[in-house]
Amino acid sequence: MVSVADACRTVLLTAEPHAKVKAARAAARAWRRGALAHAFDVAMPERPARPARPELRPPQHMPKRGKAGSERSRIAMLHALAHIEFGAIDLAFDMAGRFGAGLPPAFVDDWLGVGADEAIHFALLDRRLGALGACYGALPAHDGLWQAAAATAQDLLARLAVVPMVLEARGLDVTPATVAAFERAGDARSAAILARIYRDEIRHVAAGTRWFKSICESRGLAAAPHWQSLIRAHFRGTVKPPFNDSARGEAGLSRDFYAGVAGSELV
Repeated sequence: MVSVADACRTVLLTAEPHAKVKAARAAARAWRRGALAHAFDVAMPERPARPARPELRPPQHMPKRGKAGSERSRIAMLHALAHIEFGAIDLAFDMAGRFGAGLPPAFVDDWLGVGADEAIHFALLDRRLGALGACYGALPAHDGLWQAAAATAQDLLARLAVVPMVLEARGLDVTPATVAAFERAGDARSAAILARIYRDEIRHVAAGTRWFKSICESRGLAAAPHWQSLIRAHFRGTVKPPFNDSARGEAGLSRDFYAGVAGSELV
């Protein structure tokens, strides 16, 4: 029987976007039906495979996207979000394959489910780009998500702290305003896609927060102070207000975690 680690590695090493979506969804289905062994017999790659496009640039060299009023700016926003979702597929499968050993199958349940969601999100955004006369890869993008993964590759709690509990949680803060901007521009279809992604991301942040708290408890660590120490050590940038306290609270990420580092320049 193929191991779940091998299936995760296959997703990570698939470069072509539509093939990665298919591999991600197939791996999640195979796990749900019991066709993958709960075994971790292969290592995850240091970097996932990437298509030739989009061109990857440092974040500071990315062009400004502007507001969502013009079609050009909406395409730029949708492309940026598609790139985030494409990278999030790899982040979820790397989470399961890299850190699943020694944890219960429920950990793999959660992260393969997250990865399948991210694959659907990417496919929806890429299809929407096509309807607007664009495609994924047509614009440059940055590699910040995987840089965060590389910085936390040796520490599960650091990975949980930075990726779902900072980076994905940031999406909860900014997406409602983005949905509203697309609606004002008359782009109801894009707004509906972003609203669906927003609802799913609450569950993703909840999964990360739940596992972070559970593992801290098993190690005798106070969750909120330990999260803050990990963020100060591993996150480059600022935990930016304003916060969507309602959505964060729904995900179990209470203000006692992030209030102590809000607005501070870290690392």
